[in-house]
Amino acid sequence: MIIDVHTHAPRFRTRAEAEAAPPPPETGAPMRPDRPDPSRVTWDDHVSAMGPVDRAIVFNIAAQPPGDPHKPGMASDGVVRRTDLARAVNDNVAGLVRAHPAKLIGFMSVHPRDPHVLDEMDRATGDLGLRGIKLGPNYQNFDPLGDDAARVFARAEELGLPILMHQGTSPVQFADLDWAHPRHLDRIATRFPELRLVIAHFAHPWQVDALAVIRKHPNVWADISALHYRPWSYYTSLRLATEWSVLHKLLFGSDWPVASPQETMDAIPHVNDILEGTRLPRVPVDELLAVVERDALGALGLG
Repeated sequence: MIIDVHTHAPRFRTRAEAEAAPPPPETGAPMRPDRPDPSRVTWDDHVSAMGPVDRAIVFNIAAQPPGDPHKPGMASDGVVRRTDLARAVNDNVAGLVRAHPAKLIGFMSVHPRDPHVLDEMDRATGDLGLRGIKLGPNYQNFDPLGDDAARVFARAEELGLPILMHQGTSPVQFADLDWAHPRHLDRIATRFPELRLVIAHFAHPWQVDALAVIRKHPNVWADISALHYRPWSYYTSLRLATEWSVLHKLLFGSDWPVASPQETMDAIPHVNDILEGTRLPRVPVDELLAVVERDALGALGLG
């Protein structure tokens, strides 16, 4: 069974709604180097792109609560809107999942500084049926080692909710890079050892630090989303994962709509192509292909 653990829920349900929306503002550098950032994607676009996979986890990111003193770490685009609070984000994800329950698994998003965060976690699980959490400490501008985050981690551990954390870089100006560094997850996993965590994007470009964390903690994983279109980084991170014996701790993910499941799968046999004519060590493609078929739902306690 192929599970895509990393896809984003479009905020536009229909093509007409997407076309009527104003164009998103410029956010600086694009998410990937070979094409513009996606915009105006719809629910149908998402479901169509998920054709090659058996199940897909879908989520979005909740904005900072009203009156929050920190600058917004998110930019509005065709997927995320910096003003969408947790309730609106989670209702949208739950609606998409209800429309395609055999394919999709919904994760909530909450903001740790929201005074009603625990109530929203209870509503999202009990009323909406969402089964995990997506957090982006840099985009949401919260300290992952702070007390606000700790109460979210504690409740998630209590409820058995896995958390997928955006880790790594971002082109958004006010998204604090330090708060998205994977070294912080070492202390989180030590404090909450039963909490299942996924390091999104293998924490690019800090894959070396990420592999140290997933090697150490049995309930911490990393996904391979948004890696393949930077071929040297893709190769070096997976070669390091090979040398440190953590290929078995990687999960398949695409980061749709930035990349699709199909192109992410198609890239795997080509990971060593840039080495032609060299004696550099190869990534074992057979072991990397096993990531695609890994039992991600079992790993995350969702089986």
